Amino acid sequence: MAARAGGVQTLDWTGERLELIDQRALPQRVEYVACTSAAETAQAIRDMVVRGAPAIGCAAAYGIALEARRLVAASDAAREDGLRRAFATLRASRPTAVNLFWALDRMQAALAALAGRRSADFAAALLAEAQAIAAEDVECNRAMGRRGAALVPDGARIMTHCNAGALATAGYGTALGVVRAARDAGKRVSVIANETRPFLQGARLTAWEMVEERIAVTLVTDNMAGHLMQTNKVDLVVVGADRIAANGDVANKIGTYILAVLAARHGLPFYVAAPRSTIDLAVDSGAAIPIEERAAAEVTGFRGERWAPEGVAVANPAFDVTPAALVTALITERGIVPAPSAAGLRALFE
Repeated sequence: MAARAGGVQTLDWTGERLELIDQRALPQRVEYVACTSAAETAQAIRDMVVRGAPAIGCAAAYGIALEARRLVAASDAAREDGLRRAFATLRASRPTAVNLFWALDRMQAALAALAGRRSADFAAALLAEAQAIAAEDVECNRAMGRRGAALVPDGARIMTHCNAGALATAGYGTALGVVRAARDAGKRVSVIANETRPFLQGARLTAWEMVEERIAVTLVTDNMAGHLMQTNKVDLVVVGADRIAANGDVANKIGTYILAVLAARHGLPFYVAAPRSTIDLAVDSGAAIPIEERAAAEVTGFRGERWAPEGVAVANPAFDVTPAALVTALITERGIVPAPSAAGLRALFE
């Protein structure tokens, strides 16, 4: 699972288990975590072995397939109870990224369609559904990339936040998929990767992906973004999303809202690239999106080194919400939605 055209292979089904590139170890080491059950997959999601909304959804789907394989020899009652617990465990792994729940709902529908079938059929059919979800994600990302590339001028200096690349998906990426597609179309592009504190996804993951892809990248700390915009060193901003409300509000990695405000202040396009599975029409606005609060240790230090004083209070929201009014356009596999609105988002599903 080394780097390949279109990015690294974030998830790999070996025939018996799911292997995940351990994103906590990057870029110093390329290591893998093997999952053989729903519980192990949920733990990998909680611990940020795998992260990024589409990748989380794909991993969860495979988690259900793994559990079905474990329960092949179980009685009907035991299998039903085991799968029920597997769905509940995976649903509780992280709260904000809606792709997790979308993928599990799809696996639940696949399971319901198997009523009355042999246990071996359950395992095979659920694995096929998980593989389809992952394959479709890559195709969605490539389609988004092609559409988004049309918005990128030749020579563009593109700022991004967090990691919305191959590592955040089953392959190719959402925001970084737009960058890849623009490069592949012959455009000269470069990336400005915000460090993305406190978990440093920009510094560790986006920068690594771009170096591996030989796409020019400059790493900056989050608080440099305004200066770079003010001094005309940024042409546009492209980010991913973890959940998009029905009115177009966007939940993404903490710090995204700041970028959107700065982009509006400096007259720069602010694009969001995300598949339709990230749109949650059941949530009216961003105010209703649950925001995950993560451990204080992510803020007080990193990888075992502490730099904050003992006893200090810590807030660590993992996401923020960017109002739809600050989004220039939403890039999806179905099309581009300028100035996202409830009507524009609904049209994507019609």
